Amino acid sequence: MEHDTELAISEFVERMGLITQADGLPRIAGRIMGLMIVHGGPFGFTELAERLSVSRASISTNTRLLEDLGVLERTAVPGDRQDYFRLSRQPYARMLRGIVERMRRAREVVGGAQEALPDDLIDAQERLAELDAFYEALIESFVTVIEEWDKKRASLAPQRREGATQPA
Repeated sequence: MEHDTELAISEFVERMGLITQADGLPRIAGRIMGLMIVHGGPFGFTELAERLSVSRASISTNTRLLEDLGVLERTAVPGDRQDYFRLSRQPYARMLRGIVERMRRAREVVGGAQEALPDDLIDAQERLAELDAFYEALIESFVTVIEEWDKKRASLAPQRREGATQPA
């Protein structure tokens, strides 16, 4: 049974790596995320490197990326000087909030270009207006998804407390 569990975890971790790679992120970031989803953490650089059979440098680079995306948070273990990482609270909504913020900044860039370019560049102004409308629609959609997720997550909270066990 334990072998089956470890095999299932390993397969999940590897598939998360492939999914994130397909989304344009490093495969190791997805593998770290997969491990954290199953185990939660905290894990230090050395343990992550050993569990995933990658270098500490790769762990450092990718934990920093996941920390910037809001998926991981840095923590400390009493009596130990090294940094540890664990899955953030509400990592999925935090990722989406980061995306929304980046799209808002992109809209500012588009707006700046619209103001800077002359109105007689009609084709360019139309394309910029379409891009601005696209970002606006995405932002509205993502905000709705975040709100709905927050509601759903709140309704799941009692289920999570009712005796789910974590593998070590």
